[in-house]
This record gives sequence, C-alpha cells and structure tokens, in this order.
Amino acid sequence: MGFHDKHYKLLLLISLVLLLSSFAYMGYFYSVNHDFINKDTSLTGGTSVTINEKINIVNLKNIISNQLDNVNIREISDLITREQIAIIVETKSNEQQTRNVLEEYLGHELNEKNSSFEFTGSTLSESFYKQLLIAILISFLLMAIVVFIQFKIFIPSIAVILSAFADILMTLVVVNLLGIQISSAGIVAILMLIGYSVDTDILLTSKVLKGTDGTVNHRIFESFKTGITMTLTSLFAVLLALIIVGSFSVVLSQIFTIMVIGLSFDIFNTWITNVSIIKWYVLRKQRKNED
Repeated sequence: MGFHDKHYKLLLLISLVLLLSSFAYMGYFYSVNHDFINKDTSLTGGTSVTINEKINIVNLKNIISNQLDNVNIREISDLITREQIAIIVETKSNEQQTRNVLEEYLGHELNEKNSSFEFTGSTLSESFYKQLLIAILISFLLMAIVVFIQFKIFIPSIAVILSAFADILMTLVVVNLLGIQISSAGIVAILMLIGYSVDTDILLTSKVLKGTDGTVNHRIFESFKTGITMTLTSLFAVLLALIIVGSFSVVLSQIFTIMVIGLSFDIFNTWITNVSIIKWYVLRKQRKNED
C-alpha cells in the first residue's frame, strides 16, 4: 500500500481526467447524432426480418444498403456447431419495401416458413424509449437516496454515486465507439449495471467508515479482497455466458456485452476512483481530529 499512499491523489486525478474525457465524447456524440446512443429498430421504429437461411451477410448488406434505410444485419448461429442458421435484417424502411428488396435479392418469396417480419411504428418506439429512460433515471435517483440515507455523509455518499454514474457513462462511451446499436435489451442491461455498480462501492464505504479494526489501508484491503472476488465472479460468469450463447441470441449477446464492459469499468471506478476519494476523506478527517 506504500505506492498507493504516495500516489492515490494522482490516481484520482487520472480518474477525473477519464471521466471528463467521457463527458466530452458524449457531448460530441450527442451533437452529431442528437442522442446519447445508437438505437436499433426496437427504439426508433422500423422493420426487423428474420430469414432462416444461410446468407452471405457482407454481400447482402452491400447490395441492399442503397435500397433500404439504415440497414443493420446480424447473424444467428447454432449453439453447438457455430454454423449460421439464420440472419436478422433491421431497417427503418417499411415492411413492404423491405420484403420486395429482400425477395429480389434472394430470388424467391419470403413466407411464414422461411422468415418472420416485425414492424414497429416510430411513435410507439419513441414512447417506449422515453419510458425506459425514465425508468433508468428513477432507479438512479432511488439508489442515490438510499446511499445518502445509509451513510448520511456528503462526500462518501457522492463518491458511491459518482462511481456508479461513471460506470454507466464510460460503458456508453465504449458501446458507441464499438458502433453497437442499443435495443430495449441494452437498456435493461444498463439498469442492471446500476445494481452491480453500487454493491462493491457500498461494501468499501461501509468497511472504511464504520470499521474499527486496523488502519485505513487495512480496512481498504479487506474490503478489496471481498469486493474484487464478487466482481470478478460476476464478470467471468457473464463473459462465459457471452462466449457460449452470444452468437445464438442477439438479445443475450447485447446484454452480456454491456455487462462485461460495465463490470470492467466498475473495477476501475471502485478500486481507483472511490478508494482514492474515501481515503482522502478519512485521512483528512483523522488529521483534523488530531489537531
């Protein structure tokens, strides 16, 4: 802990720079896209088609991209063999136009046996998206209230909330950089992240503030052993699930991908950002009491 004693304020500065950089990127992203995420057809409205055939995705996208609006194509693979069993074509174009373009490319009719079509109106999708955002906001506010009630001290409570917020913000930055189009399942994953983000932060803060055994470094290390075990267990479980079923289910793939990114940032924000703030607060308080 000697290195941390000397450089924990520098580590906190690095965390703040990363956080501000994330804010700057999201501001730029919003100015360009007029939203904080890339939304798929479940949140923007449009047509989703599942075609139960083996199709060259690259070739298909090159041909139909000029005929349909905002095309996104994903592959569905067999869980065991990893062979392609179907594809999902998403576009903002209406159902009839999408059907005509795909049938022209494939050279045969699409029916209930070889495909399925789903169309969502833009008004319904926009309303659903707003409701999901409200759910995230309410969840975050309730979490913040519980944290303040639990600790009743401003700086430690803010540290917990800041770490949870940073987890979500940095996850969205990476998701946008990867070009992932967020569906309603992705929003659910972000909701789950709120819970995953605060558990280790609350563990750390409770142990350091309310613990009486040993020094501050000792209490931090004890909470680290428990907290990092919790996070790594969750991270490896989600990562394994992503590897096994990621190519089989588009919905689960997006949830697990967002969870892996978020849990990775949670390790950084809890054990670098939050630890530095809590350590600075406790040591400063001890010096005041000694004076």
